Amino acid sequence: MSDAAFFASLPRTRGAASALLLDEHDRVLLVKPTYKAGWFLPGGVIEQGESPLAACLRECMEELGLVPDLDGIACFDWAPPEGEIDATNVWVFAGRISAGQVARIALPPDELSDHRLVTRAEIPDFAPPHIARRLESVLAADGRTLYLEDGTHPRAALPRPGAR
Repeated sequence: MSDAAFFASLPRTRGAASALLLDEHDRVLLVKPTYKAGWFLPGGVIEQGESPLAACLRECMEELGLVPDLDGIACFDWAPPEGEIDATNVWVFAGRISAGQVARIALPPDELSDHRLVTRAEIPDFAPPHIARRLESVLAADGRTLYLEDGTHPRAALPRPGAR
């Protein structure tokens, strides 16, 4: 079997990238898609051959009309398969958004109907449970980069340092 055939036979995993943007009051920017229920972070699917960061920046430009200042990775979250949706590797990049940037947001009307800044306490009122879990974990991490599975830290699944 050639290398190309071998690599073509391997499973593929879906990828997504989003931006956790906080304003000066530490409120989270959420957007409301027109094609599904709930509020989400700006972001979307990583295209073939595209890096997670490039996808996040492209999606922010497409969805918000701006490229945010990102300063690192907030988390990597493995989202398990659900119904017809395959498992997805989700990269969440962290950054800040100014009041001026929020005022200039230009949503694509065929994709997003609204945007809103919400407090940590308000997130469960807007976001679907898997997004709310992810955001709760990330916001509680005080700037540490996290590895998550379905929005939570898989403590029991990770080996302890020094354990064999």
